[in-house]
Amino acid sequence: MKKRNLSRIFMCTAMALALVFSALCIPGPVAAKTVQLNYANFPPAPTFPCVQMERWKKEVEKRTNGQVRINTFPGGTLLGAKNMMDGVISGQADIGCLCMAYQPGRFMLTNATSLPLGIPSAKVGSLVLWDLYNKYQPKSFAKVKVLTMFTTAPANIMSEKPVKTLVDLRGMDLRASGGAAQILSAWGANQVGMPMSATPEALQKGVVQGLFSSLEVMKDLKFAEICKHVTMTDTVIYPFAVVMNMDRWNALPDDVKKVMTELGEEQAMWTGEYMDSHVTESVEWSKTTHQVEIITLSDAEKAKWNALLQPITDKWVGEAKAKGLPAAAIVEDIKAFTQKRAQ
Repeated sequence: MKKRNLSRIFMCTAMALALVFSALCIPGPVAAKTVQLNYANFPPAPTFPCVQMERWKKEVEKRTNGQVRINTFPGGTLLGAKNMMDGVISGQADIGCLCMAYQPGRFMLTNATSLPLGIPSAKVGSLVLWDLYNKYQPKSFAKVKVLTMFTTAPANIMSEKPVKTLVDLRGMDLRASGGAAQILSAWGANQVGMPMSATPEALQKGVVQGLFSSLEVMKDLKFAEICKHVTMTDTVIYPFAVVMNMDRWNALPDDVKKVMTELGEEQAMWTGEYMDSHVTESVEWSKTTHQVEIITLSDAEKAKWNALLQPITDKWVGEAKAKGLPAAAIVEDIKAFTQKRAQ
């Protein structure tokens, strides 16, 4: 009787161990592999293109529940401004942020947003640029996946001496790039091309007497310490794009692609709103901290300045048409998109 009980206990124990062993051998759910992406940017970390980069990174990581991890590289530490597009195409970075004004011929269609067409703010400009890209799908972006687009706020003159008339501006050397060069030329000033990062030293050495750009740099790059006068012209904007290597995009899981796609217009709007708010903050900081003078042109004077800009748009239309672009339609679309997005 005792032997029978021992035998039964042994058999039960053996069966229990077998069940435990079997359970251990059954594979559990496989955790999704984390996707690591490198995101290159060229300006310093505090500037708005990098602020939007960090916001986009945070949103993607949150909305994919950590399935995607993004390593950000501001300040040209991975790719510089002028080799950003080709660097992303070749895979040196998975994602890159580029300013299209640095390559006006390559991005002729989207650079049309830099024409003096009355885009009033970064928010409107960013959404107009996004609308324009989605309607025309320019060939210049065929080798990458466009994740979002945005623009600066309209450009204004920051200078060491006050500029209140066209006579004051004539012959002045100002740092500018892209479409701003033609505008300065039309007004009688001299455009000097250089990276924004080189401008503080150029100002100190007298190579330039100011710059023509959106006003967040008065605070971000401390131009308010040198440029004690700002003349409000509210003209040209600079378009940016965030692009991704096509092979890396194609390799992403569908749910991750969906998250990034849905962020496209939202990120454009967020960046534009951030930029407009930051410009307002920068102007107030410049006035209170460095006693910068904000100069508003009289209506009569502003009309003189604006009258000199129409030939710039006419010239672009002729050049774009010669390259096979529907130039007149693009200009009209920008005006229509601006009116719609400004409501």
